[in-house]
Amino acid sequence: MSKRTLVGITLLLIALLGASIGHAQDSGKRVALIIAQGGLGDRSYNDSAFAGLTLAAQDFGVEVVPVESSDPVGEAEQLLRGAAEAGFDLVITLEFSHFDPLARIAPDYPDTLFAIVNVEVDQPNVISVLFQEQQGSFLAGALAALVTTDGDIPHTNPEAVIGVLGGVQSTGIDVFLDGYLQGACAVNPDIQVLFTYSNDFGDPTIGREIAVAQHEQGADVVFQVAGGTGAGVIDAAKDNDFWAVGVDSDQDYLAPGYVLTSMLKRVDIAVYDLIRQLVNDELEGGAVTYYGLAENGVGLSDMVYSRHLIPRDYMDQINTMREGILSGDIDVIDTRQLTEDQRTALYADRTCAGIDALHAEMMGS
Repeated sequence: MSKRTLVGITLLLIALLGASIGHAQDSGKRVALIIAQGGLGDRSYNDSAFAGLTLAAQDFGVEVVPVESSDPVGEAEQLLRGAAEAGFDLVITLEFSHFDPLARIAPDYPDTLFAIVNVEVDQPNVISVLFQEQQGSFLAGALAALVTTDGDIPHTNPEAVIGVLGGVQSTGIDVFLDGYLQGACAVNPDIQVLFTYSNDFGDPTIGREIAVAQHEQGADVVFQVAGGTGAGVIDAAKDNDFWAVGVDSDQDYLAPGYVLTSMLKRVDIAVYDLIRQLVNDELEGGAVTYYGLAENGVGLSDMVYSRHLIPRDYMDQINTMREGILSGDIDVIDTRQLTEDQRTALYADRTCAGIDALHAEMMGS
């Protein structure tokens, strides 16, 4: 199939699936948002970004178009080229796997600004948006470790075992999981963290099965980092009497009293900021923007349905850890920055001992 035909298919996809929102006559700007695996309706990453998109359309009078595909990974080039050919001023892709296609395609469209979330692409017309997910996940892991053996808290058991489910094994997902491990180990060096990957971001049934399996191994807190698949973890927690931890958006409401907290990743803020800068002619390609605790880009939910069940002392410890991360007194390793040898060594011993060894190596290097 020729490039021209592929672009034509993508333009049709945009026309059919991308509902235009906003009024271009206010700002004259047009923005496309390419939705990642799991699609809209995941009540997590994609939906959070879409919320930022629609708010920006309201606030800035920008015409915005969400672009969905049944295969955003396989159709990466068509999606990116199609949006550029359609004349959008800014094309934002939420799909981590687009980093390689975008690096090839961006030079062909020097007058189009592109933005990609979760990975850095070094091109003069690409803005890379990175989150310090390990910081927020550290706090989630610490809270899970505090709660897990406390018999006065509902849904717990005496075993120091917690779990985590990742959508796929990749540096972008593992940074959540490894941050969670570090936080848990900071509270209890003897804790066991169970790791499983669903290899899917849109299948709640798989999420439920994995969560139940981890619960049967003793985990009474399961953190899900798997988009729509993670909804199954939350359902399983409610049906099987254990705690889930939500991700990206505040998912506490999905099972009140069974979601301990949610690790917020404010993709909505990032998307909104990109569009605000575009409208104000402040958006420059080649930039790398970070969102961490300091920027309120990550953190824990307000725990509306669970905070009353958690001892004040535990929450005080979490707040102290948060301040420690902000001050630099607590160093949370961003495992995306590890060498291949360091990553291989950690994953061969993904335990508190493995984390300690990694810290010792990094301190000595």
